[in-house]
Amino acid sequence: MSGFASTNDMAEKKISFDELGPGLFAYTAEGDPNSGVLVGPDGVVVVDAQATPAMAQDVIARIRAVSPLPVTQVVLTHYHAVRVLGVAGYGKPIVIASDATRELIVERGRQDMDSEIGRFPRLFRGKETIPGLTWPTHSFEGCMTLWLGEREAQVIHIGRSHTAGDTVVWCPKEKVLFAGDTVEFGATPYCGDAHFADWPATLDAIAELGPEKMVPGRGRALMTKAECAEAIAGTRAFTSDLFGRVRQGVEKGWELKEIYDDTMGFMRPKYGQWVIFEHCMPFNVTRAFDEAKGLDHPRIWTAERDVEMWKALEHGTAMKDAEIPR
Repeated sequence: MSGFASTNDMAEKKISFDELGPGLFAYTAEGDPNSGVLVGPDGVVVVDAQATPAMAQDVIARIRAVSPLPVTQVVLTHYHAVRVLGVAGYGKPIVIASDATRELIVERGRQDMDSEIGRFPRLFRGKETIPGLTWPTHSFEGCMTLWLGEREAQVIHIGRSHTAGDTVVWCPKEKVLFAGDTVEFGATPYCGDAHFADWPATLDAIAELGPEKMVPGRGRALMTKAECAEAIAGTRAFTSDLFGRVRQGVEKGWELKEIYDDTMGFMRPKYGQWVIFEHCMPFNVTRAFDEAKGLDHPRIWTAERDVEMWKALEHGTAMKDAEIPR
């Protein structure tokens, strides 16, 4: 069996560190997971920690170029290992997550860690520096506010979409949004743990905030209101197109493999050039199939289940001639 598409994706990505406003920065890497940085008068807040403490050191190096202050708080937008396992690289910050995200770490954090590291080795450089699972020191329900001097940063459990615990950080005065994986830009949304039926309403809630600058979960920093709207619309189109197509197959009584082949053929012309398309789609279709058949709570991905799913779906007509992203 060939490995996951992601295991062949070993090319280094160019890092960008863009200023969205005074003291507000986007750490992006050509479609790899992004981090946000908010510099306050007494310390720095990081939104999403990167995958390993070793990789967090590059975020810290960028912060040091603009501020000597320590990282005092880390906000986790959701529970996925690639976002949270780097926390130890920042010292001993306060770690903030939604109640739902903490519950998911309790339920499936260890399995998710093993699954993600096995799937995407380049994104876990320095994995030997990971001390174990990352646990929030503070969790919240609904919304909480961080005050960075006079700057207001709202930490909002915005709604179910990419996961059940999805959280954004919103600076209302500056109209800057740190969106986590609720919104992507030019990158394929990973939907293996998604809630497709809820995702459109979550995007509505994001749009209602009125962001004029945004750090998406993946993709470059968005610097205008129009770009933010484009990213929201693109994420909405991808997730809606995918779920709609899978539901049609379920209604016809098709099996998962038939639906996968059909959905790949339907989605590839429009979205196949997006980063990590080949990697995400088997996981995406599998979750969409489960949800369309009535399974609200996503099944846990384990390293073993990953391999079984990939064998069943990737080694068929739809993937035979697929280009592996490099």
